[in-house]
Amino acid sequence: MSQSPVTNVSINYNVALITIDNLPSDKMHLIPDIFNAIAEQNINIDMISQAPPYRGVINLSFTLPSDDLVKAISVLNKFKKIVPGLFIEINAENTKLSVYGEQMKNIPGVAAKLFTIFAGNGIDIKLVTTSEVDISYLIDEKDVDKALKAIKDEYNINLQEG
Repeated sequence: MSQSPVTNVSINYNVALITIDNLPSDKMHLIPDIFNAIAEQNINIDMISQAPPYRGVINLSFTLPSDDLVKAISVLNKFKKIVPGLFIEINAENTKLSVYGEQMKNIPGVAAKLFTIFAGNGIDIKLVTTSEVDISYLIDEKDVDKALKAIKDEYNINLQEG
């Protein structure tokens, strides 16, 4: 019997998503400047996704604890003076659901199966990050129980919250 590619799921509640649109691709120094300014406020960034430059702009999304959202917005608003067309979108009341399994690196199609599970259960995915052995999904808090049940049923695993 082969080992399941998914052996554990962890959950982090109260996660906010910030998306910064319209970062000029010719001002790449702004990305480390943004993250450094956020770090100076003792805010821990988690998931990060950067779209490739398109038509001279970059879109950047990242997550942080919802409790730090006001501080982060204050920091980011300062960058609007540097880039007047900068657009900051905020999305709160999210949960990060991370699916883990050592065998993921050896078994193709795990992400495809999980996307299928989520789509089949009407669960919107706001952000995804991956490594060889885990996939983290940012979803609405209201969908957590439904997502957990679907993953548990598919992979026959015990779940932990953390």
